[in-house]
Amino acid sequence: MIIVSGANGKLGRAVVERLLDRVAPERVGVCVRDPEGARELAERGVRVRRGDFADASSLEHAFEAATRVLVVSVDTHGETAVRLHRTAIDVAAKAGAERIVYTSHMGSSPSSLFGPMLDHAATEAALARSGVRFTSLRNGFYATSALMLVGTALRTGELAVPKDGPVSWTSHDDLAEAAAIALTEDLLDGTTPALTGAEAIDMTGVAALASELTGRTIRRVVVPDAEFRAGLVAHGVPEGAADLLVSMFAASHQGEFAQVDPALGHLIGRPPVPLREVLAPAIP
Repeated sequence: MIIVSGANGKLGRAVVERLLDRVAPERVGVCVRDPEGARELAERGVRVRRGDFADASSLEHAFEAATRVLVVSVDTHGETAVRLHRTAIDVAAKAGAERIVYTSHMGSSPSSLFGPMLDHAATEAALARSGVRFTSLRNGFYATSALMLVGTALRTGELAVPKDGPVSWTSHDDLAEAAAIALTEDLLDGTTPALTGAEAIDMTGVAALASELTGRTIRRVVVPDAEFRAGLVAHGVPEGAADLLVSMFAASHQGEFAQVDPALGHLIGRPPVPLREVLAPAIP
C-alpha cells in the first residue's frame, strides 16, 4: 500500500495519477483533509481516508498498512511546519512503512535566507533520525511560481520585483513523475541531488519569455526590497507573507536556486519540461 498525503493539492494529485500508471488502484491510498475532494479517486478504486498532520490519530488511520508514504510538505512555514512534518514521519514509522518519501527543495539548508528552506533542512534531519529508509526529493523551484509573478506584469507591462538571481524552474508534472518513481522503485536513497529543470533563468529572462509569448514588451524593473514589500502590504498581502516573498528574491540573488543538475532528466528518462512550455498555455 502506497500512501500519498496532500492528494487534493496540485503536486499530490499529479503523483497519484502517475502512480496509477504504474500500479493497480487498490495499492494506492490517499491521505487528505477533505475526503469529498478525492471522491473521483475513490470511484477509481483508490483508498481515500481523512488525515491531518495536526491530528496524529487521524494519520494512524490514513497510514494503516502503509509500506511507503509520501509526505508532501505543508503550505505553512517555521516551527509549525517542522512539527507537522515530524508528526507525519513518526506516524508513518509506527505504521510500519518501509520507506518515507518527502518533498523537500533544492535550496534546503539551515542557513538559507528563505525561511522554508530551513524547515526542509530540519525535516530532512528528522527523516535521518526516524530509523526508516527515506528519500528526500530535493525538488527544483516550481515553475508555477514564475507564472504567478508574471501575472501582474501582463497587465502593466513591467515585471517589477526586487533584485534576484537565476532559478532552476521545474514543472509539477516532472516532479510528480519523479515522486512516483521514488515510491515504486528502489532507485533513490537518502537525499537526492537537485531535481531541476535544464536551465536557470532569472527575472530578466522570465520577462523576455513573457514578451516573446505575448508579442508585447514586458520590461524587467528592479524594485527596492522595502518598496516591493510596501506595495504587497498595501494590496492586502499579510506582512509575514510579504517578508517571505522578499526573502525568496534575496535567496535567489545569493544563488541558492541557481543549480542545474541532470538528475531529474536521467530519472524520468526525458528532458525536463522547459519554463517556456509551462508559461505558454497560461499566457494569452
